[in-house]
Parts: sequence; C-alpha cells; structure tokens
Amino acid sequence: MYKYFLKPIFFLFDAEKIHHFVFSFIKLLHYIPGVSPLNRQIFCVRNSKLKRELFGLTFNNPVGLAAGFDKNARLYNQLGNFGFGFIEIGTVTPKAQTGNPKKRLFRLPIDEGLINRMGFNNDGVSAVVTRLVKNKKRVLIGGNIGKNTATDEMDAEKDYIFNFKALYPYVDYFVINVSCPNVGSTARLNDKDFLISLLLQLQGIVSEMKVTRPILLKIGPDRSDKELDEVIEIIKTTKIAGVIATNTATDRSGLATSADRLKEIGNGGLSGKPLTKRSTEVIKYLSEKSNKAFPIVGVGGIHTPEDAMEKMEAGASLVQIYTGFIYSGPKLVKEINKRILKESD
Repeated sequence: MYKYFLKPIFFLFDAEKIHHFVFSFIKLLHYIPGVSPLNRQIFCVRNSKLKRELFGLTFNNPVGLAAGFDKNARLYNQLGNFGFGFIEIGTVTPKAQTGNPKKRLFRLPIDEGLINRMGFNNDGVSAVVTRLVKNKKRVLIGGNIGKNTATDEMDAEKDYIFNFKALYPYVDYFVINVSCPNVGSTARLNDKDFLISLLLQLQGIVSEMKVTRPILLKIGPDRSDKELDEVIEIIKTTKIAGVIATNTATDRSGLATSADRLKEIGNGGLSGKPLTKRSTEVIKYLSEKSNKAFPIVGVGGIHTPEDAMEKMEAGASLVQIYTGFIYSGPKLVKEINKRILKESD
C-alpha cells in the first residue's frame, strides 16, 4: 500500500512539507483508541532471538530509527509502535535554531536518495526535555547532540557539555555528532585531539552519575583510511561505547540524477541508496582493523533486508534506517527483523 499508493502521492509535494504533514497525521491517528496496539500488532516482531545486549543496554531488536527524523522528540512514542528497537532524537543544540533557508530537503527518486542541508534546525534542548519527560518507555531513546551554528568552533565543547548534562536523565545513550556537512566548518570538530578532549570530559561526567549513559561517535562516510585509523585510536583512548557509521556524504559521484538537477539543488548531505556501498565499507574497515574492539551501529542506504544483513555481516551490531523508511515504508522494520530471525535459524 505504501510503495504503490501513499508514496507516489507524498512525492508530489515538497519533501519537508510532506514530512511535517505525515508527522501530524501519525500523531492525530494515535489519538484514536486502539490504534497504538493495532500498529504494534502489525509492525512489531517479538522474539527473544532479536534481543541485543550492548554497552549496558538491552535492545528488543537491532533495528533503529536514525537521527533527523524525529529531531525534536515530538513523535518517538508513536514511532515506537512501528517496531523499532531504538529511536534516536536530534540533532539537538543548546539553543533553538531555524537552520538553513528553505528549500533544504530534496528527493533523488532515480537514485532512491535524499539531499538535505537542514542545518540542525531544532527547538533547543529545553523544549526537547519537556517532551522526553512524557516517554512511555516502550523503546530505547538515543540523544544525538551538536553545537549551535553560531557557536564558534573554539567554544564547541561548551555546547556539547551543556546538551549532555541537560539530556542525561532522559535518554538511554548519547551520540556525538561532529560529522554533519550542513553546519559550516567542522574541521576542528573532527580533529583527533579535540575529540579526545571532548569525549574524555563527557566520560568524566558519566563517572560522576549514578546511571551510566553510553557514548557513541557519529562519523561521516568521506573519511580516508588514515582518518578511520584515528577514529579507532580515539575509541581506544577515550573508551567510549562505539561508533555510528555513517552520516550523510558530500560526494555526488556515480549518481543517476542529472548534473543540472544536482546543480539546481546545490549543497547538502547525501543519504539513501547511494551510500549503501560506502557505509558498508567503512563498517567493515573499522570492524576488521580494530579486531571488533567496539560495537558499530550501521546506517546508510538500508532500503531492504538484504542491505541490513550486509551491514551486519560487515561488522555492525545494530542498524538504523532513515531514507529507507521514506522510500520503502514502515514495513521495512518488520521485514528486516524477520530476515534476521530467518538467518538465525
């Protein structure tokens, strides 16, 4: 129904506008008595073989929703009814910000991809916290945090630490986002010494808390092997829980979309099918080079159960979807979980 009826209609409209429409529709739908349990019955796969124990958390299944979809924590309770094992909110910044000028979200239907230059548009951490207080605890929640665009790179640590402390009581794990291509220069944020300093400070905060919150680092797909080696060193030095690989890409090579259309769209991070191969390569490199020293969450171009299995075979312990959720629909979560069960028999 989704692929052949709803998606063609949705794709007639502006991508960002239809995103907000679908959000409102799902929220309204769940006010109807019985819709929540019905959705769970349709989309959720419950089986102990799907459970994963990672960095001190129990995931009911290894399929999550990546950051960016519910960045303001407005819909995580309802989205939890679609079978996800975990949902990542954000990227959240200390202060609310409008992000980059619109239009800033574009579909590439031929490539089954998206280009976005949203620019960390979000309501700010205080507003997000007020919504997370209403968490019904049906699904694990990750907090993806970043700095405000107006914050100088030299002061970036303050933004991350502020977010970290504010969200600490309300999320199950943290993701440090330093790899978004849509928020100006990130050169210092990707510097090895800066990351070690920041992550050690955050680990110090964790050590003072009664409850441990695991920290993951989200990296981009455009890193060289040398830079991936540095990531491994960073994880080893700071002892954070793991890595999310990968964020959106700036590379546009190999796309079927015309050069004229890409020029018309302009800058932005590429996600979806075009990232399938590269994100898997990054996962495989990190897993093999580190001798599986830390968990990897695989994300990038997962549109089918086969895509998810490739990520896991490459070394991912968990996977996340975003663009695949838009192109393949909500049944993708169930299909991936059923495929995992089939492979485990």
